[in-house]
Amino acid sequence: KIYDLILMDIALPEMNGIEARRLIKSKPEYKEIPVIALTAFAMGGDKERFLSEGFDDYISKPLDISNFIKKVERYCS
Repeated sequence: KIYDLILMDIALPEMNGIEARRLIKSKPEYKEIPVIALTAFAMGGDKERFLSEGFDDYISKPLDISNFIKKVERYCS
């Protein structure tokens, strides 16, 4: 495995994180790597939207450090 986990910000300068996740997942060597949306988009329905776009999980900003560590450990153990 190349990476255990990808943390993807949604608000990127060249393309958004949804498009970047699609591009990454289109490559066979990255298909099985979980991608977590890491974003300041934290309004009602945002989590569900990112999960429906194919993200494996969602973490909102500002970070709750203990929640962040738990999620990263879950995917990297």
